[in-house]
Amino acid sequence: MRTVEDLSAIGLATAAAVAASGAWYAAFGRRLAQLHDAYAEDTAAAGWIVPVELARSGTVAVTVSALAARTGVTRPRDAVRLGLALWVAFPGVLLTGSVVHEKVPWRLAAIHAGDWLVKLLLVSLATGARRRR
Repeated sequence: MRTVEDLSAIGLATAAAVAASGAWYAAFGRRLAQLHDAYAEDTAAAGWIVPVELARSGTVAVTVSALAARTGVTRPRDAVRLGLALWVAFPGVLLTGSVVHEKVPWRLAAIHAGDWLVKLLLVSLATGARRRR
């Protein structure tokens, strides 16, 4: 059962992940445009993108929050370890596979990997380390 504190942390984690991801991709926008045509268009984002990103990040926040609770994460360093482990196990493995098997440029995968690292660390810290009593 989720408490108000849990829901608040999940909301904070979701918002932080979306904001950090937006900043990350804004910082690497020019490089992304050089690496892939999908990023080359200079148009405003469609109106449906923000709700989709909130749903995606919210799903990650709920899942990480549940994992943090089940694994007893209470300290910031435990939250960072959880975030790093999740990053290696999921985005790291998936993005490496895309480079090896689908010929995705490694620099493009590295930009995405960096986004996921920041996102998982923020979400892990926001949802895990708050449990300290």
